[in-house]
Amino acid sequence: MKKRILLLSDIHGNFPALQAIDRTVDAASFDHVVNCGDALVYAPFVNETLSWLRRHRALSILGNTDRKVADILHGKPLKKPRKEEKRIMYTSAAQALDEEGRRQLLALGEKAVLNVAETGDGDIPTLLLFHGSPADPDEFLFADTADSRFTELAALVNCRAVAVGHSHSPFHKVIGGIHFINPGSAGRMFDGDPRASCAIIEVSREDIAVRHLRVAYDIEAVARELARQELPEIYATMFRQGRKLN
Repeated sequence: MKKRILLLSDIHGNFPALQAIDRTVDAASFDHVVNCGDALVYAPFVNETLSWLRRHRALSILGNTDRKVADILHGKPLKKPRKEEKRIMYTSAAQALDEEGRRQLLALGEKAVLNVAETGDGDIPTLLLFHGSPADPDEFLFADTADSRFTELAALVNCRAVAVGHSHSPFHKVIGGIHFINPGSAGRMFDGDPRASCAIIEVSREDIAVRHLRVAYDIEAVARELARQELPEIYATMFRQGRKLN
């Protein structure tokens, strides 16, 4: 029996991008929706994004931007980033959160386990979720990261597949018998293609198949809301270009 997983990461508060993915693939038709972190910061739709994840019963973890917002909610000083144009994006996200969103964010951990028992994965988990890597939540893994590093990471886990985010770099590798999957960024790609990125995973007893998708969305809706909230204009430019400029 095949089970379908919609894999997301690095939404970064970009609800129009999330809506476009949903319209394209129909998130409700999947057996599981999973999110590898960084749901918040940089696009200004924090509550809409978290509400969507709740409605779809997404299995989510903290990313580095989420963690900083959680620190602000706990009253901790924001030591990094030092650039004011970045700091305002964190503080504005924390201030905008409604009570449900606050509770949702503060309940998240830095890793999660998904076991799709119907596919025969009784002894080992189907999927382990990390933001950066199994070794470090802030590690960047890319499509061109050396296979030797993936071999080291494969030795740290016991599962069929590992899902990661953080690098905004889509890839699928099978190293040491383990599938390593990054869906790219659902809300903020850096490769010059501004379209949202996600991955569809089909799991059966025999195999794991992965398909990456890029989806166009209403970037100007994000730009208009950034302007309405008087947030730094450079972020609208980054969303339009699909690049990291600061």
